Amino acid sequence: MAVKLVFVVACALVDQDNRILLAERPEGKSLAGLWEFPGGKLEPGERPEETLIRELHEELGITVEEPCLAPLTFASHTYETFHLFMPLWVCRRWQGSVRGREGQRLAWVKPGRLRDYPMPAADEPLIPFLTELLGEARD
Repeated sequence: MAVKLVFVVACALVDQDNRILLAERPEGKSLAGLWEFPGGKLEPGERPEETLIRELHEELGITVEEPCLAPLTFASHTYETFHLFMPLWVCRRWQGSVRGREGQRLAWVKPGRLRDYPMPAADEPLIPFLTELLGEARD
């Protein structure tokens, strides 16, 4: 039996204080109440980087240029009804002020505190790569 493959992209936005942005999935969406790295599904004909740039603008109101996106790792996770493939980029430079444009709550989190936020199963394996890159700071 064929499994539906869902391809999404995600970004760890890192601010000057070495904190990572998490967004809470709003009520009405699947996995509501869980925290995730911003991003979203590819549209037909889009490259992953184009999707990420579009999604960051739509969700957070910021402008990101492709050279500011650094690929870090990916998640590959089977949920009950589909398989998710999700590359993760890191971005330290953007234009504009981050704000939740879709009603989602946002949190800037030190790498060592990421596990304090409940996340979808596919996001959790990304945490060790971020703490290795950024350190284990908790304060």
